[in-house]
Amino acid sequence: MLRPTIFILLLTLLPLRLTAQEISYTPEDSSRIVKMLTDASSLPADSNAVIHFALQFVGTPYVGHTLEKGDHEHLIVNLRQLDCSTYVETVTALTLCHYRQQRTFNDYCHLLRLLRYRQGQLKDYTSRLHYFTWWATDNAALGLVRDIAPSSPPWSPFTAVQTVNIDYMSTHPTSYRQLRLHPDFTHIIRNLEAATKGERYRYIPKSQLNGSPSSPLSTVRSGDIVAMLTDSDGLDTRHVGFALWLNGKLHLLHASSLYKRVLISPDTFYDYELRQKKHTGIRVLRINGQTHP
Repeated sequence: MLRPTIFILLLTLLPLRLTAQEISYTPEDSSRIVKMLTDASSLPADSNAVIHFALQFVGTPYVGHTLEKGDHEHLIVNLRQLDCSTYVETVTALTLCHYRQQRTFNDYCHLLRLLRYRQGQLKDYTSRLHYFTWWATDNAALGLVRDIAPSSPPWSPFTAVQTVNIDYMSTHPTSYRQLRLHPDFTHIIRNLEAATKGERYRYIPKSQLNGSPSSPLSTVRSGDIVAMLTDSDGLDTRHVGFALWLNGKLHLLHASSLYKRVLISPDTFYDYELRQKKHTGIRVLRINGQTHP
């Protein structure tokens, strides 16, 4: 396997600020992205593009901390090793490229940067959207995703409310390499955490994940981004992945730290969540442009 090579590229499609962007990737990464986007151009119009791209990575090794490379923040593209967050970002960037009929590696990097950094601007480690609450809010504001709870019908399963109270990063700075290298970043992270405190979001309690496609749970579609929430340890979420309906039951398609690879969980989402004692339920986001039933 070739070692990642750092290139300096100019992301000319970026509408916010044009700048030379340092990107870490391998030739295999870039060629695979272009091939996947090119092949997807022949998908039928009613195909589920999210699931199409998500399934391309089944079997990919789970590896944590793949974004913590080097002494300064830069855009990292790594399709060979994924954790739950980079898996969701990779698939979402590919899907958005497909919806926009954009097929180049430059297009992909542009969207990945928008998804991963606050307002799409990569400044330093503190500009990365570390918490899911930040990720969801920022990308909804950019029109890339939307929280489906506010527009769901009254009979939908979004019956609980999460009140955000995050402080894990600022209270555990030694757990993060960049915070150890740059102690001044901790203060910035602490202020960003405090600005989020008290925000409220509707979610589906895990006890309601056992529904059928004809139940209120049908508001969740295959390909929706699902974030598994927690109300402990100063975190907002503990895991993210994609919803997938199989044989009348909701399943989870994700990069699993337990199985050490990307897979469709063998049990139902409901059974999976019952085993996660610190999980409370799920928030659900939809990638804008997803129109299939």
